[in-house]
Amino acid sequence: MSFDYDLFVIGGGSGGVRAARWAAMAGAKVGLCEEFRYGGTCVIRGCVPKKLMVFASSFSEAAEDAEGFGWTMSARNFDWKAFIDKKDREIDRLEAVYSRNLESSGVSIFRERGVVKGPNSVELASGETVSAGHILIATGGYAFAPDVPGIEHVITSNEIFHLDEQPKRMLIVGGGYIACEFAGIMNGLGTEVTQFYRGAQILRGFDDEVRGHIAEEMRKKGINLHVGRDVVSIEKKEAGLVVKCTDGTFSEYDQILYATGRKPNTSGLGLEDVGVKLDRNGAVEVDKFSQTAVPSIYAVGDVTDRVNLTPVAIREGMAFAETVFRDNPTPADHELIPTAVFTQPEIGTIGLTQEEARESHDIEIYRSTFRPMFHAFADRDQRMLMKLIVDKPTQKILGAHIVGPAAGEMIQMVGIAVKMGATKQDFDNTMAVHPTAAEELVTMREPVPG
Repeated sequence: MSFDYDLFVIGGGSGGVRAARWAAMAGAKVGLCEEFRYGGTCVIRGCVPKKLMVFASSFSEAAEDAEGFGWTMSARNFDWKAFIDKKDREIDRLEAVYSRNLESSGVSIFRERGVVKGPNSVELASGETVSAGHILIATGGYAFAPDVPGIEHVITSNEIFHLDEQPKRMLIVGGGYIACEFAGIMNGLGTEVTQFYRGAQILRGFDDEVRGHIAEEMRKKGINLHVGRDVVSIEKKEAGLVVKCTDGTFSEYDQILYATGRKPNTSGLGLEDVGVKLDRNGAVEVDKFSQTAVPSIYAVGDVTDRVNLTPVAIREGMAFAETVFRDNPTPADHELIPTAVFTQPEIGTIGLTQEEARESHDIEIYRSTFRPMFHAFADRDQRMLMKLIVDKPTQKILGAHIVGPAAGEMIQMVGIAVKMGATKQDFDNTMAVHPTAAEELVTMREPVPG
C-alpha cells in the first residue's frame, strides 16, 4: 500500500522533532505538524526561558557577594520589560533553528493541528488528510490548575513568561520543581514571594534530606514558604487578588501562579477512536519501544507520562526512529537518569533516594554539609549538601544527591560514573580537585553513624 509519508509526526517539540529528523536521515519520507510553535514546551515556555530567568535572578545575590569580595556596586534595578523582550527574541531565534533543521533534513512541516483519523491517517486543521505508514504522537503536556473558585484569575507556567509587568507580591501554589524554581526566580528578581504547598514538605519524590535542605535555604532567602496550606478561593478586588486559605486566613497578591502539575496533551486527538489506549491520567500507553495498542501508531515524550524530561523525550524519539526506520530495535533506557532542578540553590540527583534504597538494600550513607569557600568569604549563610547512597555489601553507588551551586553541572559527570556501576572505592580512588566544592564527593571517608 502506498502512503503520502513513511512517518507523520503530530507535535513539534523536542521528542517529535528529533524522531522526525532521525527518521528522515535514515531515508524515510517524513511530515510533521505543530499547532503552536516549533520547539515545544522546553524551548518555548519551559526549560530554556526558565533557565534564562534563573540566570537573570541570580545577579541580585551576585551583586551582594561582589561587595563581600571588596567591590563597590552601583545602584541595582531590574528592568523586567527589557529582559522579557530579549528573552522573546532568543526564543524566536531558537524556534527558527528548529524549523530550519527540520526542513534541511527533508521533513515537510505543517503549522497546524493534526488529528488521528485512522491507523494510517491524519486530518489537518486545513481539511487536508494525509496518510502515513507510521504515526508518531509527540504532543507533550499542558499545565493543570484545579477547580478552585476564582481560578480564572490565576496564571500558569505558560503565562509567566509573557507578563507585561513584574508583580510586586506573588503567590505560588504547588510544591513540585516548577513551583520551587519559580519561587527562587521571582524572589531573586525582587518580587515578594509566598509559596503554598498542601503537603507536609515540598519536592515530593526527592530524597527527604534534600527536600528539607532546600526548604530551609529557600526560607533563608526570604521566600515565605508554607507547607500544609492550600487555597480555598480567590477573589479579584481593586487592590489585588484576595486569597482565602485552608487555615481560615486571608492574604492579598498582585499575581498568583499555579504550578500544580501537568497532564498529557491527548484531548481531541482522536486516539481512543482508533484503538489507542490511554491511562486514567490521559497518557498514551506504550510498550518499551514506544508502540501503542495500534501497531502503526507510536508515542514519545511527556504525552506518555513516563519520565517527563526533555532529554528523555529526545532519547525516546531517537530510539523510535532506530527501531522503526533503521532496523535496530532500541528500547529507551529510563534507568539512572541524572536530573537537575534549578531551584536556588539548585539540585543535582541520580539514582535512589535514601528512603527508596533502604527498602531493598542494606545501605551506607555518606554525607557532607558545608559552607563553600565562595559563600564563606562573601559572608553568605548558604550551605551545600552532598550525599552518596551506597549498597553496603557491594559498595555500589545507588544514588547521588547534590544541593548547591553548579549541582546540575556536577551531576551530569557523576551520572556517567553511576551509570557505569561505580563503587564507593572508585570515588575514593579518584584524586580530589582542590579547592573545589566537588572534591567533597571523593573525600567522604566515613559513613553516617546508624
